[in-house]
Amino acid sequence: MRNPRIFSDQPLQAGSSVGLSESAANHVGRVLRMRPDEPLILFNGQGGAWQGTVESVSKKAVTVYLESVIEGDAQSPLIIELGQTLSRGERMDYAIQKATEAGVTSITPLWSERCEVKLNADRLDKRVKHWQQVAISACEQCGRNIVPVINTPVKLEEWFSTRSTELNFVLHHRTREKLSGFDQPTSVSLLIGPEGGLTSQEIELAESQQFNPLALGPRVLRTETAPVVAISLMQYLWGDYQ
Repeated sequence: MRNPRIFSDQPLQAGSSVGLSESAANHVGRVLRMRPDEPLILFNGQGGAWQGTVESVSKKAVTVYLESVIEGDAQSPLIIELGQTLSRGERMDYAIQKATEAGVTSITPLWSERCEVKLNADRLDKRVKHWQQVAISACEQCGRNIVPVINTPVKLEEWFSTRSTELNFVLHHRTREKLSGFDQPTSVSLLIGPEGGLTSQEIELAESQQFNPLALGPRVLRTETAPVVAISLMQYLWGDYQ
């Protein structure tokens, strides 16, 4: 029997009934076509999940009874903070979705010199909300109970000044540095350039901010592919991939 995972941004407690938000209710009632007495899992992104049962379904409302707590968060022991330069179309969605599945802790969209994405304040706010929903949907699918934070986009220089991670990397295919040459960290920052790549000045700036240049192999990866490959390797070396 299916047991779908649904995000619900509200306090959750075993032994109580909760009403789902309009969007979640629409997904459960109209998309999944769930009916009373069918099981589902709720999580609120703060840690933990709850096994529940659908109590009632109407055109606009769904009520769920929470039966018990499900232990475990599928959270990686390695903190990974991703600085992802903005890209066009679905590429940014892909990077956020797959980085979330791979276990990233937080994502900050970045403006760089060769970034071709232009957004006014209103569109920017809508995109951040959209990207956060992409991360939530990825957590529903992959079993994570803590949702990565999608920060408001900032300029590359500003992001550097907020770093406090133990080890920092900038993807740069014109270097010979490899992940295997570093001791195991507990936290990592990863910088990914735009479709046209970071400029030599930006790479020099990153290096001056204690970012290690990193190459993942002989092939040049696309901006949306690079974070997935890099994070997967980090999880294998230092996180929870086996």
